[in-house]
Amino acid sequence: MKKRKVPLRKDIVTGEMHPKKDLVRVVKNRQDEVSVDPTGKKPGRGAYISLDVEVANQAKAQKTFDKAFGIKVDPTFYDELVAYVDHQQARKELFGDDA
Repeated sequence: MKKRKVPLRKDIVTGEMHPKKDLVRVVKNRQDEVSVDPTGKKPGRGAYISLDVEVANQAKAQKTFDKAFGIKVDPTFYDELVAYVDHQQARKELFGDDA
């Protein structure tokens, strides 16, 4: 059986390439609203970040998405991002790779 190509994306914080399923997409829409996109299908400009709490905290400290999207991102978004990443990381540890 032929092996399928694994889509890779670049983590905006660390600059490392990871499989798409190990990252979470953050999207900025036309109204300049920034949100977490768990499905990866929302319309708008997307950027990826690892499902790692340390990386999410680093993004918060460096205001990475302010720079990436060229707008002022609400500080509460970073708190939501850290909480989401923490939750997903815990799920992955509990249930394995298929969570």
